[in-house]
Amino acid sequence: MLVLIGASASGKTEIAKLLTTAFGYKKIVTNTTREKRVNEINGVDYNFLSYDDFLDKKNRNYFIETALYGGNYYGTAFKDAIDKSVLIVEPEGANNIIKHNIPNVYIVYLETKESTRKQRMISRGDSLVDITNRINTDKIHFNSKNISHIDYIINTSEKSTVELTKIINDKHQKNLEKKEL
Repeated sequence: MLVLIGASASGKTEIAKLLTTAFGYKKIVTNTTREKRVNEINGVDYNFLSYDDFLDKKNRNYFIETALYGGNYYGTAFKDAIDKSVLIVEPEGANNIIKHNIPNVYIVYLETKESTRKQRMISRGDSLVDITNRINTDKIHFNSKNISHIDYIINTSEKSTVELTKIINDKHQKNLEKKEL
């Protein structure tokens, strides 16, 4: 399982999409209590759940990891933690996955310049208030020191999404080959 971690507008969603289309990964659809954004599709972008449904599943140990971010819950089902899959999580979620010792987990941290992130959020239509709040929250929340294990760190500000995706896939495949030896 390839795990991507990055602050808002670090490119993780676009990289995950390319990993699925260009390299055959299965995108793990996580569960969330947050409101659906324009153009998001339930069951494709996220499984959108009510707070009660989410907490019920959490209490029944349905999730391998959960995190609370921006007042909303996010979680990944145990059943989805398979090889050749890609997952986007928060630092807390990555730390929970690491605790479960799932085989072949490869964790990639996406670093991105604040100015690049800001421009990406403007381009996707985020409000200036939301952008400011996310930038400020992410400075603390997405500090790489909050993650107990990272296999690879990549800067997403200077290369295209296609280049980044190829690099990440190559690193992940080399790691798998090394483990097989």
